[in-house]
Amino acid sequence: MLKSSQRRIAAGALLAAATMVVTTACGGGNGDGGGGKGKGDLVFNGAVNKVLNPSDKKGGELKFIGSQEADSWDPQRGYYGFVWDFARYYTRQLVTFKAAPGAASTELVADLATDTGKVSPDGLTYTFTLKEGVTWEDGKPITSKDIKYGIERIWAQDVISGGPIYLQQVLDPKAEYKGPYKDTTPDKLGLKAIETPDDKTIVFKLPAPNGDFLQMLAMPAASPVRKDKDTGAKYGLKPFSSGPYKWQSYTPNKSIKLVRNDKWDAKTDTVRKALPESISVTFTTNADDMDNRLVEGEYDLDINATGVGAAARQKVLQRHNENVDNPQTGFIRYAVFPQTVTPNIECRKAMIYAADSKSLQTARGGPQGGGDIATNMLPPAIKGADPKADPYGKLSGKPDIAKAKEALAKCGKPNGFKTTIAVRNNKKIEIATAESLQQSLRAVGIDAQIDLFDGAQTSGIIGSPKVVKSKGYGIIIMGWGADFPTGQGFLQPLVDGRFILQSGNNNFSELNDPAINGLFDKALKETDPVKAGELYKQINTKVSEAAVYLPFTHEKNIIWRSSRLTNVYTADAYNGRYDYASLGVK
Repeated sequence: MLKSSQRRIAAGALLAAATMVVTTACGGGNGDGGGGKGKGDLVFNGAVNKVLNPSDKKGGELKFIGSQEADSWDPQRGYYGFVWDFARYYTRQLVTFKAAPGAASTELVADLATDTGKVSPDGLTYTFTLKEGVTWEDGKPITSKDIKYGIERIWAQDVISGGPIYLQQVLDPKAEYKGPYKDTTPDKLGLKAIETPDDKTIVFKLPAPNGDFLQMLAMPAASPVRKDKDTGAKYGLKPFSSGPYKWQSYTPNKSIKLVRNDKWDAKTDTVRKALPESISVTFTTNADDMDNRLVEGEYDLDINATGVGAAARQKVLQRHNENVDNPQTGFIRYAVFPQTVTPNIECRKAMIYAADSKSLQTARGGPQGGGDIATNMLPPAIKGADPKADPYGKLSGKPDIAKAKEALAKCGKPNGFKTTIAVRNNKKIEIATAESLQQSLRAVGIDAQIDLFDGAQTSGIIGSPKVVKSKGYGIIIMGWGADFPTGQGFLQPLVDGRFILQSGNNNFSELNDPAINGLFDKALKETDPVKAGELYKQINTKVSEAAVYLPFTHEKNIIWRSSRLTNVYTADAYNGRYDYASLGVK
């Protein structure tokens, strides 16, 4: 059993002191990018929603460090946000997000295609033409068939599970196609919903309209993969590049080295700057040591972009705040309650009411280091969100012991019950959150043991409903950012019952409510974002009523950036992270 009340108090005091320093030095440090100057041309929040140190200078090695390995570097498998950002170095898609700071980054622009597609009046047919001169790392042309084959790999969930399945759901809702590895056609291109009349043309035939289809085509899961280079489950060990960099070496949990792809032609790519000569990633299990090495200038950036830990916050804010940004991330951090382990809704409500929302916020770093208290499962930037909706009274910052005990009585456990909290072993902030929740639950008799698991094995542990049930994980600590900025892009993988997977699952609660699923069907066909937002609002209300989520915070991070970086800016399209593909080094 882990205890951390003293640690949380210390962390809260540390952040409060650090915040006072920022207020003095930076004109309030309120996230608007204003305030006093730091050394040279760097300022606190200097890269939030604007470009800091613009430059076109090429050369040098961009050095990332991280404490969390990827779930997979395979574009069809990866689901971590930092993986999608990093994948821009070695993957391209028909369309992608604009290379621009802030909200402007959410605009879709042409990438491999000549434009953002021709859409039929009924919204069922999307036609794209590929640019001339787009090639693989060996110089061979990228063809429409390569794009189709890459997308078909999503269907092979028995071999390459873990990635987003939107395109599978939209193009083949009846699950008739079995994936390229079971495809009996000679070219392994048997998916009927995608046509490739020639090497330059690709046509998508949707069974039903979906207003977010272009957003799905901008995901790494829509990247081309060449059939003769596909190594199945091992593809993530050395993806074959269609982007400006190629993989030179990779030792899992140790290091990555990317070098220039000399077959990439900048004239065909208006999005990626490709400034560094090479890009390296070093992985470490010691997050505090990572922060120190960043501050000392050994590395340029934390690839995970989850923010410096409590031990480093005072140092970076007081002494080096000109190297710090504090962006909104678009993530919600939360606990989720698998219904196979805790089937009684009143038992789940008891845990929600018993949670101390202020303590949880403090454990995550306070208002600045952790974010605002969240009360429901839609972030403010998503249409349909209602930040004032607080069905369990979490904005009070206090647990509601009376209601928690009342719910325990209704669920037949008046003296509490035992459960297990699953949390990644290399995320100190998540462990601190679990400890805070553990202490709050103890006050009403709920005994929650903490089980640490390998974060790199997420898809096979908490992503496996069978494993979750066998281990008795009644609470899972996790976080989520929008796959794309709509209710579908945020909520559907979490709460649509048709998205429950046997491996790589993200609907950890296994919520499968026909009313919610039906509302998604209506919202997906709605072309008016405001009307769609009203439907997502209804879904969000039903999710709250199901008592399967305890949201903690709308996340903010204290991010360190090296003084060497050029073209630094936060991008809403990447949940407030820097746009990695635009970065250079002095």
